[in-house]
Amino acid sequence: MNRKITREEAVKILYTMDISNSYDINLVQDYLEHFTNESSDDLEFNIEAVDIEYLNKTLLDAIDNLDIIDKKITDNAKGWKINRIAKVDLAILRVALAEIIYNPLIPESVSINEAVEISKKYSIDDSHKFINGILGSIYRGL
Repeated sequence: MNRKITREEAVKILYTMDISNSYDINLVQDYLEHFTNESSDDLEFNIEAVDIEYLNKTLLDAIDNLDIIDKKITDNAKGWKINRIAKVDLAILRVALAEIIYNPLIPESVSINEAVEISKKYSIDDSHKFINGILGSIYRGL
């Protein structure tokens, strides 16, 4: 199982939930079933590589605690309102904070580093600095 791939999928799912304004954990099962039924040649990732338990826990933690997570983001994003943060960056921050706050098995530095790497892959050039700054600020305040 590849945690890096699973984190990226968690970001994609939270991004989709935010765009559709539907934070329903059942969407995770629909998402996974969609890829299970697809030809493995057509996939960017192998569904068997996804850590389903981690994916469900992280997304459930993020969904159940969205107000707390978003408040931490807002409080630490100096001069930025949450609705001005790019949706992909917001999804990355939410996944990282779900790990940092609610999953003691994952070192905070790993969550921050992975968030930065995901932002380099999926967001604009300087987003990784923004994400690193917010997560670092939140981590120092815990």
